[in-house]
Amino acid sequence: MFALKKLAIVLAATTSLTACVTPQSGNDGMYALPIGDAPVTANPTAYTPALDCLAAHARTQSIAAPRIAVGRILDYTGSVSEEGGRRITQGASLMAMSAFNKAGARLVERFDTSVTELELRYANNRLIGQEGGDENVRRIYAGQMPGSDYYFVGGITELNYNIRSTGIDVQGGHTDARDGVGHLGGRLYVMNIALDFRLIDTRTLEVVDVISYQKQIIGREVRAGVFSFFDDTLLDIAAGERALEPVQLAVRAGVERAVVQVMSRFYGAQDSSVCAAAIAAEGDPMGPGQTQTATGAVIPQSPAGAAIDTNAWHARRDDNLYPGLRGRS
Repeated sequence: MFALKKLAIVLAATTSLTACVTPQSGNDGMYALPIGDAPVTANPTAYTPALDCLAAHARTQSIAAPRIAVGRILDYTGSVSEEGGRRITQGASLMAMSAFNKAGARLVERFDTSVTELELRYANNRLIGQEGGDENVRRIYAGQMPGSDYYFVGGITELNYNIRSTGIDVQGGHTDARDGVGHLGGRLYVMNIALDFRLIDTRTLEVVDVISYQKQIIGREVRAGVFSFFDDTLLDIAAGERALEPVQLAVRAGVERAVVQVMSRFYGAQDSSVCAAAIAAEGDPMGPGQTQTATGAVIPQSPAGAAIDTNAWHARRDDNLYPGLRGRS
């Protein structure tokens, strides 16, 4: 009889937990209301302030930004999750477009021109109308679309798991198991991604710059628990926390860091003193060097056709290299 009462209590509790879901939809046409009410927020990285700073610098100095087209930035790691999907985002090209826009570049669409091509085909066949004019059809004029000066392409080339990990597990208790046993554990692990980009002159197809970056990603895990008896009652409690730095956000950060480098050269900012406060605040080791000017003076923009300085914004690049590969102490 007592067992039946316990079973009834368990069933009642289970039913109460599922009471918010019914097999019949309500008047609003839904079976249940979704949980979560977090608002939509901006999606910046550590390099977004530097991009905004470069855009402001170009406006104040009346520097004309080049026209940039973004091509395909693909995932070349080939990494696939257990569920069958890709582990790395396939939208790095869209991230690059957002980054160039933050930096004040003039973007021309070359990534998805399907609608434009269809509109031009319809207009060429005199199928698209327009308001006013002698002819009620859209006309096509030679040179109506501006071309790009440079285009930006590349890919995600590395995804290395568990470059280094460390952990500890501790368990203790009385020799009599009935007096209780407790355990505590933790783990840290590091992985990384790498990205390679090219900046290409649209007119000559000359590769004017090659950029390669990597970013390490950290994850942690903490867990604790206790197992004990209290008279005829068994108590088993466990708790833990696991966190991994967002991998896709690391891709966005790498893309934005590359765009910072590209646009700083177009704006004639040969070192990061122009936006030192914006980039140094995030602890970027490739940020301001020891020789930057105290006044933050801006080096004049390079004349048209001048070679692009491939060491811009890298005043301390060599000093930050250490013997050995990534993950080796």
